[in-house]
Amino acid sequence: MITRDPVADLRRIAFLLERANEATYRVRAFRSAAKALAALPAEEVASRAAEGTLTKLSGVGDVTARCVTESLAGEEPVYLRRLLATEGVDLDDAASRLRQALRGDCHTHSEWSDGGSPIEEMALAAVELGHEYMVLTDHSPSLTVARGLTAGRLHKQIEYVAAVNEALPEGFRILTGIEVDILADGSLDQDEELLAQLDVVVGSVHSNLRDESAKMTRRMLTAIANPHLDILGHCTGRMVTKRPKGAEGEGDKGHRRASRSGRPESQFDADAVFAACAEHGKAVEINSRPERQDPPKRLIRKALEAGCSFAIDTDAHAPGQLDWQRFGCERAALCGVLPQHVINSWPAEQVVEWARSHG
Repeated sequence: MITRDPVADLRRIAFLLERANEATYRVRAFRSAAKALAALPAEEVASRAAEGTLTKLSGVGDVTARCVTESLAGEEPVYLRRLLATEGVDLDDAASRLRQALRGDCHTHSEWSDGGSPIEEMALAAVELGHEYMVLTDHSPSLTVARGLTAGRLHKQIEYVAAVNEALPEGFRILTGIEVDILADGSLDQDEELLAQLDVVVGSVHSNLRDESAKMTRRMLTAIANPHLDILGHCTGRMVTKRPKGAEGEGDKGHRRASRSGRPESQFDADAVFAACAEHGKAVEINSRPERQDPPKRLIRKALEAGCSFAIDTDAHAPGQLDWQRFGCERAALCGVLPQHVINSWPAEQVVEWARSHG
């Protein structure tokens, strides 16, 4: 009989549901069941499956119990088989080449701020995707709705990441980072000494998104000139989709209200902002989240013409969202972006050295 790991099958189902942007409650059902069963000896799981008592465990329902029973019988669970049969369409050649060139992801979140999963789980999902690194960029203090990291918590996270890296598979590394809020005056929302210790800093505007153009432009130019900022995150702040309640990624609290109602682009002088990014050697993020698609294609083309480099990132708040880079690659390829324009096509050490050069 073929041996399967039911916990791995449950986690794979959760990953595929996240990648497909399915409702949070579906993802949570499979992650909760996987967590409950991972805490038990394999013999007890098999015994409960044989006795039909899996659903007596907290976190295990009828559907997840059926998947476990099928997995223990050596069968690919029907639920998993259905997801695999209906997963996404193939990328075209240009987008596929771009996706294959990417070695890492420079914008990810964990349960330390508004993500839904532990750092280790995010890292292992990135390993499974074939990445060489992941930049951990939880939010900064002013974004209280996203449990932004105070200086003390960020310092602890830096130490924690060092310990996690020791236990991860050889050839993969978590880079320390932050998605730091660009404040109203253009300053960065974290202690400068701590920012200097990080490998990569993504800076994003999250507040006063409807400021008039001249004010927003000054704000962004000040931030881009700051030596600690490396990547300008989701520069227009727009939300393009109106997803139904419950369809957010697990733990993705920071995006819920805006993603349900949509949000227009912030107004700023794109020529000036992208010229500053090129002058200071800062990358423009192509955010792959389906509800963001930020910047729009016309601005990706403008940034490319200005000589900017790019970071094609997922802004992932859950493991399955780490495979959303394909969405960013499709949009980038349509605008003529090539692998040599993208910093996360570089190995980790080159990314780190590039970020250090800004300081």
